Amino acid sequence: MSISSPMRVGRQTAIRVFAHEFRDATLPEQGSGEYDPGYMVTRLGAKINRALVCGTIDSSEKRESDSGQSFRFNLIDVTGTHRIEVSPFNPDLHPTAEEIHARFERGDRFIMMVVGKQRSFQTEDGGVFTSYNAQEMREVDSSTYAEWLAETADATLRRIDAYEKALTAEQSMSGFKSAGIPEDLIDGMLLARAHYPDFESEVYLLDVLQALNAALGRSVEIVNNESAAESQISEESTPPSTQPDAPINQDLTLEEVIMATISAGDRGEGVDYDTIIRECGVHGHSRQDSEDAIDMLRTDGGKILEHKFGWFKLNQT
Repeated sequence: MSISSPMRVGRQTAIRVFAHEFRDATLPEQGSGEYDPGYMVTRLGAKINRALVCGTIDSSEKRESDSGQSFRFNLIDVTGTHRIEVSPFNPDLHPTAEEIHARFERGDRFIMMVVGKQRSFQTEDGGVFTSYNAQEMREVDSSTYAEWLAETADATLRRIDAYEKALTAEQSMSGFKSAGIPEDLIDGMLLARAHYPDFESEVYLLDVLQALNAALGRSVEIVNNESAAESQISEESTPPSTQPDAPINQDLTLEEVIMATISAGDRGEGVDYDTIIRECGVHGHSRQDSEDAIDMLRTDGGKILEHKFGWFKLNQT
Protein backbone atom coordinates (compact mmCIF):
# COMPACT_ATOMS: atom_id res chain seq x y z
CA MET A 1 0.00 0.00 0.00
CA SER A 2 1.52 3.29 -1.06
CA ILE A 3 1.87 6.09 1.51
CA SER A 4 1.65 8.67 -1.27
CA SER A 5 -2.03 8.06 -1.98
CA PRO A 6 -4.45 11.02 -1.77
CA MET A 7 -5.71 11.91 1.69
CA ARG A 8 -9.41 12.10 2.36
CA VAL A 9 -11.19 14.40 4.78
CA GLY A 10 -14.08 13.08 6.88
CA ARG A 11 -17.02 14.73 8.57
CA GLN A 12 -15.20 16.43 11.44
CA THR A 13 -12.95 19.25 10.25
CA ALA A 14 -9.26 18.39 10.51
CA ILE A 15 -7.89 21.46 12.26
CA ARG A 16 -4.36 22.62 11.48
CA VAL A 17 -2.41 22.95 14.70
CA PHE A 18 1.25 23.07 15.67
CA ALA A 19 2.67 20.52 18.11
CA HIS A 20 3.34 23.17 20.77
CA GLU A 21 -0.27 24.33 21.00
CA PHE A 22 -1.67 20.80 21.15
CA ARG A 23 0.95 19.64 23.66
CA ASP A 24 -0.01 22.49 26.03
CA ALA A 25 -3.70 21.49 25.99
CA THR A 26 -5.17 20.02 29.18
CA LEU A 27 -8.93 20.37 28.60
CA PRO A 28 -10.73 17.32 27.17
CA GLU A 29 -14.36 17.99 26.28
CA GLN A 30 -16.85 15.18 25.74
CA GLY A 31 -20.40 15.67 24.49
CA SER A 32 -23.28 14.50 26.65
CA GLY A 33 -24.66 12.08 24.06
CA GLU A 34 -23.37 8.54 23.71
CA TYR A 35 -22.14 9.13 20.18
CA ASP A 36 -21.12 12.77 20.53
CA PRO A 37 -17.51 13.40 19.45
CA GLY A 38 -14.82 14.17 22.00
CA TYR A 39 -12.52 17.17 21.75
CA MET A 40 -9.32 18.57 23.18
CA VAL A 41 -9.54 22.33 23.75
CA THR A 42 -6.26 24.25 23.52
CA ARG A 43 -5.28 27.39 25.37
CA LEU A 44 -6.00 29.39 22.19
CA GLY A 45 -9.50 27.92 22.01
CA ALA A 46 -8.97 25.39 19.22
CA LYS A 47 -11.60 22.69 19.72
CA ILE A 48 -9.91 19.66 18.19
CA ASN A 49 -11.60 16.39 17.35
CA ARG A 50 -9.36 15.69 14.36
CA ALA A 51 -6.21 17.48 13.24
CA LEU A 52 -4.06 17.64 10.13
CA VAL A 53 -0.43 17.57 11.26
CA CYS A 54 2.90 17.32 9.50
CA GLY A 55 6.55 16.78 10.39
CA THR A 56 9.70 14.76 9.97
CA ILE A 57 9.56 11.23 11.36
CA ASP A 58 11.75 11.08 14.47
CA SER A 59 10.94 7.71 16.01
CA SER A 60 9.02 4.55 15.16
CA GLU A 61 7.90 1.70 17.39
CA LYS A 62 5.94 -1.48 16.66
CA ARG A 63 4.17 -3.21 19.53
CA GLU A 64 2.37 -6.50 20.08
CA SER A 65 -0.32 -6.84 22.76
CA ASP A 66 -3.34 -8.97 23.57
CA SER A 67 -5.39 -6.57 21.45
CA GLY A 68 -3.12 -6.98 18.44
CA GLN A 69 -0.42 -5.04 16.65
CA SER A 70 0.00 -1.28 17.03
CA PHE A 71 2.49 1.38 15.96
CA ARG A 72 3.76 4.63 17.45
CA PHE A 73 5.48 7.41 15.55
CA ASN A 74 6.88 10.79 16.55
CA LEU A 75 6.80 13.59 14.00
CA ILE A 76 8.70 16.84 14.57
CA ASP A 77 7.45 20.16 13.24
CA VAL A 78 9.15 23.51 13.95
CA THR A 79 7.51 23.78 17.40
CA GLY A 80 7.81 20.29 18.86
CA THR A 81 6.66 16.70 18.57
CA HIS A 82 3.40 15.18 17.32
CA ARG A 83 2.78 11.77 18.90
CA ILE A 84 0.99 9.47 16.44
CA GLU A 85 -0.52 6.05 17.18
CA VAL A 86 -1.95 3.43 14.85
CA SER A 87 -4.21 1.26 16.96
CA PRO A 88 -4.92 -2.47 16.63
CA PHE A 89 -8.48 -1.50 15.72
CA ASN A 90 -7.45 0.23 12.50
CA PRO A 91 -6.09 -2.73 10.47
CA ASP A 92 -6.61 -0.97 7.14
CA LEU A 93 -3.80 1.41 8.09
CA HIS A 94 -1.39 -1.31 9.24
CA PRO A 95 0.23 -1.97 5.84
CA THR A 96 1.06 1.74 5.56
CA ALA A 97 2.34 1.82 9.14
CA GLU A 98 4.42 -1.31 8.53
CA GLU A 99 6.03 0.28 5.48
CA ILE A 100 6.80 3.49 7.37
CA HIS A 101 8.28 1.53 10.27
CA ALA A 102 10.46 -0.57 7.95
CA ARG A 103 11.78 2.53 6.20
CA PHE A 104 12.61 4.19 9.50
CA GLU A 105 14.40 1.05 10.69
CA ARG A 106 16.51 1.16 7.52
CA GLY A 107 17.60 4.70 8.38
CA ASP A 108 15.31 6.58 5.99
CA ARG A 109 14.05 9.96 7.21
CA PHE A 110 11.15 11.72 5.51
CA ILE A 111 8.24 14.09 6.08
CA MET A 112 4.80 12.71 6.90
CA MET A 113 1.34 14.23 6.89
CA VAL A 114 -1.27 12.68 9.19
CA VAL A 115 -4.97 13.11 9.78
CA GLY A 116 -5.43 12.00 13.37
CA LYS A 117 -8.14 11.90 15.98
CA GLN A 118 -7.19 13.47 19.28
CA ARG A 119 -6.79 11.26 22.31
CA SER A 120 -5.57 11.91 25.83
CA PHE A 121 -5.18 10.40 29.25
CA GLN A 122 -4.48 11.85 32.66
CA THR A 123 -1.51 10.69 34.70
CA GLU A 124 -1.57 10.02 38.43
CA ASP A 125 0.04 13.39 39.15
CA GLY A 126 -2.64 15.22 37.17
CA GLY A 127 -0.71 15.73 33.94
CA VAL A 128 -2.51 15.34 30.62
CA PHE A 129 -0.76 13.34 27.89
CA THR A 130 -2.00 14.05 24.37
CA SER A 131 -1.54 12.18 21.11
CA TYR A 132 -3.33 11.39 17.85
CA ASN A 133 -4.88 8.15 16.68
CA ALA A 134 -3.98 8.11 12.99
CA GLN A 135 -6.80 7.79 10.46
CA GLU A 136 -4.76 8.52 7.35
CA MET A 137 -1.10 9.23 6.70
CA ARG A 138 1.29 9.61 3.83
CA GLU A 139 4.72 10.88 2.91
CA VAL A 140 4.91 14.44 1.54
CA ASP A 141 7.67 16.56 0.04
CA SER A 142 9.28 19.71 1.42
CA SER A 143 7.01 21.97 -0.62
CA THR A 144 3.87 20.38 0.82
CA TYR A 145 5.32 20.69 4.31
CA ALA A 146 6.03 24.38 3.69
CA GLU A 147 2.41 24.87 2.58
CA TRP A 148 1.21 23.17 5.76
CA LEU A 149 3.45 25.42 7.83
CA ALA A 150 2.00 28.53 6.19
CA GLU A 151 -1.62 27.35 6.52
CA THR A 152 -1.14 26.31 10.14
CA ALA A 153 0.55 29.63 10.92
CA ASP A 154 -2.47 31.43 9.46
CA ALA A 155 -4.89 29.33 11.53
CA THR A 156 -2.82 29.94 14.67
CA LEU A 157 -2.72 33.71 14.05
CA ARG A 158 -6.51 33.68 13.73
CA ARG A 159 -6.80 31.99 17.12
CA ILE A 160 -4.26 34.37 18.69
CA ASP A 161 -6.32 37.34 17.48
CA ALA A 162 -9.49 35.78 18.90
CA TYR A 163 -7.76 35.15 22.23
CA GLU A 164 -6.58 38.76 22.49
CA LYS A 165 -10.10 40.00 21.82
CA ALA A 166 -11.53 37.57 24.37
CA LEU A 167 -9.33 38.98 27.14
CA THR A 168 -11.36 42.18 27.34
CA ALA A 169 -14.72 40.91 26.13
CA GLU A 170 -17.72 39.84 28.17
CA GLN A 171 -17.37 36.09 28.73
CA SER A 172 -20.48 35.04 26.85
CA MET A 173 -21.58 34.05 23.37
CA SER A 174 -23.00 37.51 22.73
CA GLY A 175 -19.99 39.23 24.29
CA PHE A 176 -17.56 37.35 22.08
CA LYS A 177 -19.64 38.03 19.00
CA SER A 178 -19.67 41.74 19.83
CA ALA A 179 -15.88 41.64 20.24
CA GLY A 180 -15.51 40.37 16.67
CA ILE A 181 -14.47 36.82 17.48
CA PRO A 182 -15.38 34.48 14.57
CA GLU A 183 -18.42 32.35 15.36
CA ASP A 184 -16.61 29.08 14.67
CA LEU A 185 -14.08 29.91 17.43
CA ILE A 186 -16.48 31.12 20.10
CA ASP A 187 -17.46 27.79 21.64
CA GLY A 188 -13.86 26.67 22.06
CA MET A 189 -12.78 30.08 23.31
CA LEU A 190 -15.48 30.15 25.98
CA LEU A 191 -14.33 26.73 27.22
CA ALA A 192 -10.67 27.77 27.13
CA ARG A 193 -11.22 31.05 29.00
CA ALA A 194 -13.12 29.22 31.74
CA HIS A 195 -10.40 26.57 32.17
CA TYR A 196 -6.99 28.14 31.54
CA PRO A 197 -5.39 31.07 33.38
CA ASP A 198 -4.38 34.14 31.37
CA PHE A 199 -1.11 33.83 29.48
CA GLU A 200 0.99 35.81 27.01
CA SER A 201 0.00 34.87 23.48
CA GLU A 202 3.54 35.70 22.31
CA VAL A 203 4.53 32.13 23.17
CA TYR A 204 2.46 30.99 20.18
CA LEU A 205 3.27 34.01 18.03
CA LEU A 206 6.89 32.87 18.16
CA ASP A 207 5.75 29.52 16.75
CA VAL A 208 4.06 31.35 13.89
CA LEU A 209 7.15 33.41 13.10
CA GLN A 210 9.34 30.32 13.21
CA ALA A 211 6.98 28.43 10.89
CA LEU A 212 6.71 31.27 8.38
CA ASN A 213 10.47 31.66 8.34
CA ALA A 214 10.87 27.97 7.56
CA ALA A 215 8.07 28.01 4.98
CA LEU A 216 9.39 31.02 3.10
CA GLY A 217 12.90 29.65 3.06
CA ARG A 218 11.82 26.08 2.25
CA SER A 219 14.45 25.29 4.92
CA VAL A 220 13.56 21.66 5.46
CA GLU A 221 16.53 19.34 5.71
CA ILE A 222 16.04 15.60 6.12
CA VAL A 223 18.99 13.89 7.77
CA ASN A 224 19.36 10.36 6.41
CA ASN A 225 22.13 8.74 8.43
CA GLU A 226 21.93 5.05 9.25
CA SER A 227 24.25 5.51 12.24
CA ALA A 228 22.23 8.38 13.71
CA ALA A 229 19.38 7.85 16.13
CA GLU A 230 17.83 11.24 15.58
CA SER A 231 16.50 13.23 12.60
CA GLN A 232 16.25 17.00 12.36
CA ILE A 233 14.47 19.73 10.42
CA SER A 234 17.37 22.18 10.15
CA GLU A 235 17.78 24.64 13.02
CA GLU A 236 14.08 25.48 13.04
CA SER A 237 13.20 22.11 14.60
CA THR A 238 13.80 23.49 18.10
CA PRO A 239 10.96 25.70 19.37
CA PRO A 240 12.00 29.37 19.36
CA SER A 241 10.90 29.78 22.99
CA THR A 242 13.31 27.05 24.15
CA GLN A 243 16.22 27.13 21.71
CA PRO A 244 19.51 27.98 23.50
CA ASP A 245 21.07 31.33 22.58
CA ALA A 246 24.50 29.77 22.13
CA PRO A 247 25.95 26.29 21.61
CA ILE A 248 26.33 24.26 24.80
CA ASN A 249 29.85 23.24 25.79
CA GLN A 250 30.63 19.83 24.33
CA ASP A 251 32.66 18.78 27.42
CA LEU A 252 29.70 18.81 29.82
CA THR A 253 28.40 15.68 31.52
CA LEU A 254 24.90 14.45 30.64
CA GLU A 255 23.44 16.04 33.79
CA GLU A 256 25.22 19.30 32.99
CA VAL A 257 23.87 19.24 29.43
CA ILE A 258 20.33 18.98 30.81
CA MET A 259 20.89 21.80 33.28
CA ALA A 260 22.55 24.00 30.65
CA THR A 261 19.76 23.35 28.12
CA ILE A 262 17.11 24.42 30.62
CA SER A 263 19.13 27.46 31.73
CA ALA A 264 19.77 28.62 28.17
CA GLY A 265 16.31 27.89 26.80
CA ASP A 266 13.97 29.01 29.59
CA ARG A 267 12.02 32.10 28.46
CA GLY A 268 9.67 32.05 31.42
CA GLU A 269 7.69 28.86 30.78
CA GLY A 270 10.58 26.45 31.16
CA VAL A 271 11.91 24.02 28.55
CA ASP A 272 9.91 21.12 27.16
CA TYR A 273 10.92 17.48 27.51
CA ASP A 274 11.42 16.86 23.79
CA THR A 275 13.86 19.76 23.46
CA ILE A 276 15.95 18.47 26.38
CA ILE A 277 16.05 14.92 24.99
CA ARG A 278 16.97 16.22 21.52
CA GLU A 279 19.82 18.35 22.90
CA CYS A 280 21.15 15.36 24.85
CA GLY A 281 21.09 13.37 21.61
CA VAL A 282 23.12 16.07 19.87
CA HIS A 283 25.77 15.52 22.57
CA GLY A 284 25.83 11.78 21.89
CA HIS A 285 23.67 10.51 24.74
CA SER A 286 21.00 7.86 24.23
CA ARG A 287 17.34 8.59 24.85
CA GLN A 288 17.20 6.07 27.71
CA ASP A 289 20.23 7.58 29.48
CA SER A 290 18.79 11.07 28.99
CA GLU A 291 15.39 10.07 30.41
CA ASP A 292 17.08 8.44 33.42
CA ALA A 293 19.19 11.55 34.02
CA ILE A 294 16.12 13.82 33.89
CA ASP A 295 14.37 11.61 36.45
CA MET A 296 17.44 11.64 38.68
CA LEU A 297 17.80 15.43 38.56
CA ARG A 298 14.11 15.82 39.33
CA THR A 299 13.85 13.33 42.19
CA ASP A 300 17.36 13.11 43.67
CA GLY A 301 18.11 16.52 45.10
CA GLY A 302 15.46 18.30 43.06
CA LYS A 303 17.89 20.23 40.86
CA ILE A 304 15.16 20.62 38.22
CA LEU A 305 11.41 21.02 38.62
CA GLU A 306 8.64 19.74 36.35
CA HIS A 307 6.43 22.76 37.06
CA LYS A 308 3.83 21.51 34.61
CA PHE A 309 3.55 18.23 32.75
CA GLY A 310 6.46 17.88 30.32
CA TRP A 311 8.03 21.31 31.10
CA PHE A 312 11.10 21.81 33.27
CA LYS A 313 12.76 24.66 35.14
CA LEU A 314 15.89 24.90 37.26
CA ASN A 315 15.21 24.72 40.98
CA GLN A 316 16.28 28.15 42.22
CA THR A 317 15.70 27.37 45.91
